[in-house]
Amino acid sequence: MLFSWTVLSCFLQIPILVCSYRSSECLAKMNYRLKGKGDVVIVGFFPAFAIYPLNKTTDWHMLKFNKEIMIEFKLRNYQCILAMRFAIEEINSNPFLLPNTTLGFNVNNLPHGQRFSLVNFFSALSGSNYDIPNYRITSESNSAAVLTGPSWAISEYIGTLLDLYKFPQLTFGPFDSLLSEQRQFSSLYQVAPKDTLLTHGIVSLMLHFHWTWVGLFIIDDDKGAQTLSDLRSEMDKDGICTAFVEMIPVTRGSFLTKSWKNEMQILELSSSVIIIYGDSDSLLSLIVNVKQKLLTWKVWVLISQWDVSKFDDYFMIDSLHGVLIFSHHREEIPNFTDFMQKYNPSKYPEDTYLHVLWHSFFNCSFIKKDCKIVHNCLPNASLGFLPGNIFDMAMSEESYNVYNAVYAVAHSLHEMILDQAQSQSHEKGKKMVFFPWKLHPFLRKTQLIYQDGDNVVLDWKRKSHVEYDILNFWNFPKGLGLNVKVGRFSPNAPKDQKLSIYSNMIQWATGLTEIPWSVCSESCHPGFRKTHQEGRVACCFDCTPCPQNEISNETDRDQCVKCPETHYANTDKIHCLQKTVTFLAYDDPLGKTLSFMSLGFSSLTAVVLGVFLKNRDTPIVKANNLALSYTLLITLTLCFLCPLLFIGHPSTATCVLQQNIFGLLFTMALSTVLAKTITVVIAFRITPPGRVKRWLLISRAPNFIIPLCTLLQGFLSAIWLTISPPFIDKDAHSEHGHVIIICNKGSAIAFHCTLGYLGALALGSYFMAFLSRNLPDTFNEAKFLAFSMLVFCSVWLTFLPVYHSTKGKIMVAMEVFSILASSASLLGIIFVPKCYIILLRPEINSLRYIRDKTYARNKKPS
Repeated sequence: MLFSWTVLSCFLQIPILVCSYRSSECLAKMNYRLKGKGDVVIVGFFPAFAIYPLNKTTDWHMLKFNKEIMIEFKLRNYQCILAMRFAIEEINSNPFLLPNTTLGFNVNNLPHGQRFSLVNFFSALSGSNYDIPNYRITSESNSAAVLTGPSWAISEYIGTLLDLYKFPQLTFGPFDSLLSEQRQFSSLYQVAPKDTLLTHGIVSLMLHFHWTWVGLFIIDDDKGAQTLSDLRSEMDKDGICTAFVEMIPVTRGSFLTKSWKNEMQILELSSSVIIIYGDSDSLLSLIVNVKQKLLTWKVWVLISQWDVSKFDDYFMIDSLHGVLIFSHHREEIPNFTDFMQKYNPSKYPEDTYLHVLWHSFFNCSFIKKDCKIVHNCLPNASLGFLPGNIFDMAMSEESYNVYNAVYAVAHSLHEMILDQAQSQSHEKGKKMVFFPWKLHPFLRKTQLIYQDGDNVVLDWKRKSHVEYDILNFWNFPKGLGLNVKVGRFSPNAPKDQKLSIYSNMIQWATGLTEIPWSVCSESCHPGFRKTHQEGRVACCFDCTPCPQNEISNETDRDQCVKCPETHYANTDKIHCLQKTVTFLAYDDPLGKTLSFMSLGFSSLTAVVLGVFLKNRDTPIVKANNLALSYTLLITLTLCFLCPLLFIGHPSTATCVLQQNIFGLLFTMALSTVLAKTITVVIAFRITPPGRVKRWLLISRAPNFIIPLCTLLQGFLSAIWLTISPPFIDKDAHSEHGHVIIICNKGSAIAFHCTLGYLGALALGSYFMAFLSRNLPDTFNEAKFLAFSMLVFCSVWLTFLPVYHSTKGKIMVAMEVFSILASSASLLGIIFVPKCYIILLRPEINSLRYIRDKTYARNKKPS
């Protein structure tokens, strides 16, 4: 036992094993064939080894060279031969399946090249060593079906010939929808389950680990082109981009004829995740270069047809350690491992391939003439002694398909024999003879069901999508060669349950200690949005901060979301915060100031009115129409109170009253001033006959200007309220973090018409007062009226541009201040000088002073 482990450890230390030419020559010269007798024979074509011209390839695992050729052993395909033999032995020992019929086999190596494959095919069907078309030795056993694979190309060009004879062909390679859907091969059956949802599984894996920047190596054939189209379509739906796409030619030895310098540079500098679609033989050139460059920091995603254990090199670190493999979920076949453990040359001496392996691995003596081993072999040696990186004892997917194919043929034969037994009887002991094409109806109906629910159907229309096991290849230290199940993809499960991954079980590539990151651009954090880079794919972008009052609260948002008007974006622009509702309130400092000014000026106006009432018999009060003075003072009192409508929480009533009360009161004030100026002009400037002039003064005709002007303003207000009245509105933009409750003017045209009308009255009053400013009267107030109107117009001309340049509470405060300032100008300029005389210079406010002043003026020389 110690010796066995010593030999095994030696194998682990020798990564490349070269068979002696003396033994491998037997396979090349004898054209390896393996036969088992039976009433019905299943023919199998397996590429168990390949012969290549030495100048078109390079040295690789388990190769033998001479001066002209190289022989490559394909142990994964050899396992398919063992699976076929194991299944046939099981069936022959089963009394309930084909009880009176034995199954035989005829295994042929499939040489490299289409011409040699067809030659072997004719030889196998004719039952002789001669390659004669349309000829069969009748003494040979009946051939029921042909097994081909694992590549699509092998099944296709053999199927072209088999279809002419309607000969049943079962392929054990990966499912190819083109072979079935194009209906070119009516006699071909694919044992493998459909792979149409494999691309969904790969994309789901990318999304699970947030890999959005991946590279693709795909075999350059029809199947590869279809897969590339499907994969890109699925990736585009989920925002996954391709860093590069390399289509690898199928030609053997392409790594010698093609320069891989650029591709290796792409691999080193591009994404951390690479998807490889294709079988090991076709992509041998790729893996040679990958291993030579020791790209250990990459994550490789492969399909189950890739034989990871096949490739070896001289390094203790494996570039393929940590790869993720999608493999069809399958049931373990009982006793198959035991069968391989006991499969040795002494038990199966007719298998030349086995003798060559024993001579190569266990240093047995070999007789070249008979191609047999004789002495000096390791006692009790078996295939199980070989390291896992050389020969995997676990059943591969292709071997599983071969096993199912044999059972499918056996069950179809069983049904056909039962059907024939019911329709006709055979002579006892007479050998059964049948035509292979009669097997088709039974093959189409065949369905194998296993205990775990897995079922195998040959009719591609009835095939269902099976689950995928996600395997992780552990090969550190070198030679470990374990495929560990780390997840599952179930196409038929609910959307959020299709993929299950056990991330803690995954061993990543050498040099990676955590889940790798594979993106073109780093993620945009909340508060930023993605900005596409011109000329590049969608996964390559810049991160731009969200605009004002917009947020993004998720990673990698394409667009920022605008906050509602009642909210505002916080500093980091990841949340919308509730805005504070505000308005020009009474408890606000600005509101308090304006309220005190409003009440103070109205009180002052009331005091002035009281002074005028108390001194109503004095000349200065009687001058310039006493009634108009009282009217103006009362109106100014109300004008000073008018700003209180603008302060406090707006309501529908206050919004309607604000502008209309303001317009009516100021119309009355200005029309009163106009009436006073017209009175002065009539008294001193108009020169009609004395009777008319006296009538105009006695009848107080100028006083009618006030109701006429006020009625016109009322008419404008009525139109305003009818068409578009003021209403409560919200200003969410003037102050950051605040929603200001304001009164919307409704019709801006009506508002400006009101201001224009007031301006016309003010200009009219100013013009009339200006004409009479220098009249020789003791208490002539025309000069004060002209100055007050000048100040009034200046206030409102300044107000308009400032009003339109402000927002929110400041705009309201500006209008209130303009009302107070313009009213104060009328009060201060017109009435303050009169109050000064009344209160501080009472001697001037007398008839005696007026007579003396008039007499002195008349005594002046001309």
